[in-house]
Amino acid sequence: MEPVSNATVYIVDDDAEVREALAWLLRSRRVPSEAYDSAESFELMLSERLPQRQPCCLLLDVRMPGMSGLALFDRMIERGDVAAMPVIFLTGHADVPTAVATVKRGAFDFCEKPFSDNQLVNRIEAALEQSAAYLEASKAKHQVKDRLGELTDRERDVMRLVVEGLPNKLIADQLDISVRTVEVHRARLFDKMQVKSAVELANLLRDNA
Repeated sequence: MEPVSNATVYIVDDDAEVREALAWLLRSRRVPSEAYDSAESFELMLSERLPQRQPCCLLLDVRMPGMSGLALFDRMIERGDVAAMPVIFLTGHADVPTAVATVKRGAFDFCEKPFSDNQLVNRIEAALEQSAAYLEASKAKHQVKDRLGELTDRERDVMRLVVEGLPNKLIADQLDISVRTVEVHRARLFDKMQVKSAVELANLLRDNA
């Protein structure tokens, strides 16, 4: 397994032996992990940290004293956490139908105990890659939003018409300004949005809508 950069695997299981075995498995694959003995302690950690900015995933036991893994998963769905932190349920045989249902609701996968080390590591790797891709896309959207925030009202007017495919002359007519003024706003717009063409601008706005 080639580790995803700066990734962390969170382990939530009330069984100390399971936590230790999973931590050892991840260390052998050079993947950092953090283990918690209850859903409550994991929830407390999340509440005290900044929003997730590094790739991660969660190995979550279905049945635990106190808050169950399923209840924790419901809270994560409500907060929108599962996109940045894919959840892999660890289940006993009796929990498989429930685990399948959670996958339909957004869980990344489930692994039945006793699990195959290689199979589990493969799924962890895939989950971390998904987390990294989501965080990168989210970062790109925020960057585009920041660039849009730097535009003047006139540059926004020009942008809207540029994206519609209008040439400078028609943009000038619609906005009742000179073609030269359109050219200046267009150049500043492209510079602020870090694009070189109307097509690139349109694609940037579409991909980060």
